[in-house]
Amino acid sequence: MRRGAPQDQELVGPGAPGRGSRSAPPPSGPVVPVLVLPLDLVFRADQRSGLRQLLTLYNPTGTALCFRVLCTAPAKYTVFEAEGYVKAQSCIDIVIRHVAPIPSHYDVRDRFRIELSEEGANGRVVGRKDITSVLRAPAHPLELQGQPNPVPPLGPPAGTAAPMARPFQETPRQQLATSSFLLFLLTGMVSVAFLLLPLQDEVGSQLPQVLHVSLGQKLVAAYVLGLLTVVFLRT
Repeated sequence: MRRGAPQDQELVGPGAPGRGSRSAPPPSGPVVPVLVLPLDLVFRADQRSGLRQLLTLYNPTGTALCFRVLCTAPAKYTVFEAEGYVKAQSCIDIVIRHVAPIPSHYDVRDRFRIELSEEGANGRVVGRKDITSVLRAPAHPLELQGQPNPVPPLGPPAGTAAPMARPFQETPRQQLATSSFLLFLLTGMVSVAFLLLPLQDEVGSQLPQVLHVSLGQKLVAAYVLGLLTVVFLRT
């Protein structure tokens, strides 16, 4: 491990974090894509619900896989279901809660790692993905600390003219380029079409067998559609 590189530490159970452990060596066999949503975690200190985030982990393969969650700062987080199993062609939700929303932790980037491995005590690691995490400072720190706001005067001092109200200027939101928007729209339509197609083992469908898709393909289409939704919500 290079000098200065953060060491991953495992989070165990819903209570206090466990002991640190070095990450497993890179997988030597086929690599399984780790499909997880969202791609980064943003906690907000000014919202009670903002201190809790949900990770959804997908398994598009045909076999069950073990998973575990590692973190570079385990004392700041509690992970429910920090390790377990995800069934074949299924998904599981992982709840992560920030337990130390103090000013010294504002805007500090931590890193989570999701590792997938084969079943068994000596299961080989077949996939991993890193996710960044950051705690945002409150938008109005004085109000959140319980300090009273200064009371504005009821009117201008005697002998002075009332100030003119300034026009309200709305900050334009960042817009997607036309070409990117059309590409995202086309990708979203293809993903929706995959979700509407019948499964391969579905009986009674009037569509030809070539248009039948597998459950894994539908999971990937749902994952892509979720990513596009995140992109549209942030623009």
